[in-house]
Amino acid sequence: MLNILVLHGPNLNLLGQREPGVYGSATLNDINKLLEREAQALQVKVSIQQSNHEGVLVDAIHSMLGQHQGLLINAGAYTHTSVAIRDAIAAVNIPAVEVHLSNIYRREAFRHHSFIAAVAIGQISGFGSQSYRLGLQALVSYLMEN
Repeated sequence: MLNILVLHGPNLNLLGQREPGVYGSATLNDINKLLEREAQALQVKVSIQQSNHEGVLVDAIHSMLGQHQGLLINAGAYTHTSVAIRDAIAAVNIPAVEVHLSNIYRREAFRHHSFIAAVAIGQISGFGSQSYRLGLQALVSYLMEN
């Protein structure tokens, strides 16, 4: 059975109360339940973690080797700043899909650049919590085909 690591980055623990006009009303728990239901339907396992700390996210990516076949990641603001997370994804060389709740390209200019995009197989943004479901579907489809 495929095992997918889902990583939520900084401030995503505040979903539902943090800028609902931008990020929606779904909580992180709601998104995790959505992912668990979708994983069950796709017959895969998801392991889900959230951290506000860059090093914890890097360590989680390193720990994927031998345990997970794919990564679904919303690195939050680290998307636009973290060469370390980008390098960790490149180092483990495990297929990754980058997701965002909002369309980062319709927001502030500093959000238009993603360090992760260059090492991800794809990126899904702008569909709220459904970005995660769509990202999981795309990642599992890619893994099944390859």
